[in-house]
Amino acid sequence: MQGMDNATDLLETVEQETGPSPQWAVIWLHGLGADGHDFAPLVPELVREGWPDIRFVFPHAPVRAVTINNGVRMRAWYDIVGMDFPTRADSEGVDQSILQAGALIDREHARGIGPQRILLAGFSQGGAIALAAGLRRKTPLAGLIALSTYLPGAGTAAEAKSGAAAKQPVFMAHGGSDPVIPLIHAEQSAQLLRSLGFAVEWHRYPMAHQVCAEEIRDLGDWMTQRFAQA
Repeated sequence: MQGMDNATDLLETVEQETGPSPQWAVIWLHGLGADGHDFAPLVPELVREGWPDIRFVFPHAPVRAVTINNGVRMRAWYDIVGMDFPTRADSEGVDQSILQAGALIDREHARGIGPQRILLAGFSQGGAIALAAGLRRKTPLAGLIALSTYLPGAGTAAEAKSGAAAKQPVFMAHGGSDPVIPLIHAEQSAQLLRSLGFAVEWHRYPMAHQVCAEEIRDLGDWMTQRFAQA
């Protein structure tokens, strides 16, 4: 793939460890125009007593021109080329970011945390990459977390899906009044993933394009289940 060498360079990351001996890793991809610091303050709100030690990894997306924002350069996991959701995500950028997420997963494996103890999470554009990457995983992760987002490339999802990918449970959550990614696109993505065999836990909240306390509580419940089932 063109650009693969650059794509697999390790991204710069912000890391937080909840204990001295991390047994799990959560790789969390931020939204358009943000950076790895964006969700780091969420860790103390999310983490619960009795959980295993976790390494949270918050990578910075590359800086690229974003067409829908008049070509302004910002941190983005892919270019957004228009308003039409089925075709708005630049497929080359998506592929590149999937490779970069995979490189971070491989690094955690090298540091002693196997894929079966790694959660791939993301908000908005980052969540789109989490779902797209999860769809193609040949070695399943412990689960996928997709907040205020949708699955890009839905039309080719069945062909892109790896045989073992559906073993990964999915947590999806969305705001009912989201003006950035309308609810219908998230609902359609959840339905599509279920049709492909994924176990999707779906939540809708009375909010816009954001995260709320109830959502963090529900995500914590879901993560507790993942730890218990490992």
